[in-house]
Amino acid sequence: MSASQILTQTPLGLYCAGGDFHLDPMRPVPRALVTHGHSDHARSGHDAVMATAQTLDIMALRYGEDFTLSRQVAVLGEWTRVGAVRVRFHPAGHVLGSAQIEIEQGGFHLVVSGDYKRAIDPTCLPFEPVRCHAFITEATFGLPVFRHPDAADEIGKLLASRALFPERTHILGAYALGKAQRLMALLRAAGYDRPIYVHGALEKLTAYYGRQGIALGETPKVVAAERPKLGGEIVICPPGAIKDLWARKFPDPVTAAASGWMRVRARARQKGVELPLIVSDHADWEALCTTVVETGCEELWVTHGEADALVHWAGTRGLDAKPLHLIGYGEETEDEMLDAAA
Repeated sequence: MSASQILTQTPLGLYCAGGDFHLDPMRPVPRALVTHGHSDHARSGHDAVMATAQTLDIMALRYGEDFTLSRQVAVLGEWTRVGAVRVRFHPAGHVLGSAQIEIEQGGFHLVVSGDYKRAIDPTCLPFEPVRCHAFITEATFGLPVFRHPDAADEIGKLLASRALFPERTHILGAYALGKAQRLMALLRAAGYDRPIYVHGALEKLTAYYGRQGIALGETPKVVAAERPKLGGEIVICPPGAIKDLWARKFPDPVTAAASGWMRVRARARQKGVELPLIVSDHADWEALCTTVVETGCEELWVTHGEADALVHWAGTRGLDAKPLHLIGYGEETEDEMLDAAA
């Protein structure tokens, strides 16, 4: 058996005929299995959705309780039969609730990883390598140039800047789901005990993380009238807000952004970022290669990102590898993040 006998590529994304479901489909389908809550993977309007309990909660927060007609909770590590196949969810280490989806049919094991990272993150379960015959991976940072530094060191740069410019507000752009909360936890781990102010787009998700037992400290929502008084404070907002009129009301703001893309200095300048912090929730080149080896897979499919480089590397190791070039996946757009505030 091969991966192509279990999954096929369709205009809606990857489809499993044996289970009659799509994986992270890009438009509404009768049955969807969803890896995590980012809007480029988790969309509303499906008749039925199977995901971890936390991903289902996050989808409800973002899209409303009626985002699907039927929900099915996937318990990590437990097999569930879906049609002619069995499926099992494993931690992906990307954001809270994120999971890889293992599919078994006729003794052949295939793992769809979704998005993932290997760095330790105090706000979600760590990635769990799964032995399989075929592995389907992302490659957002699938070039050797991408080597993510220790996130704690990047947080150190933020705190050093705050110490150097104690009168200036530090406005930090970060995705509302996962990245923002990880930064909060990293700041707390570094000993920062001041309130961390948040844009309205982050409020619901940050509160949900708190209800899940993740200690983020005091995270008040920014009140418009209080912005001129927040000199010296750290404010976290969606990436698009750091160049918005919203940001100009703070005292002499230092604009910062946390992303793996901040390694590309030209991109940081283009975004108007004064203080780039290289903090990514995706695997870097070394982590991607390590993960492929650890799975022991014989087939490798690469869904999105720098697929060709990873496929070439896999071919040199004797793997049957191919790029899928799926359209629509990647980090969430800034507009989507701002919409989440509604």
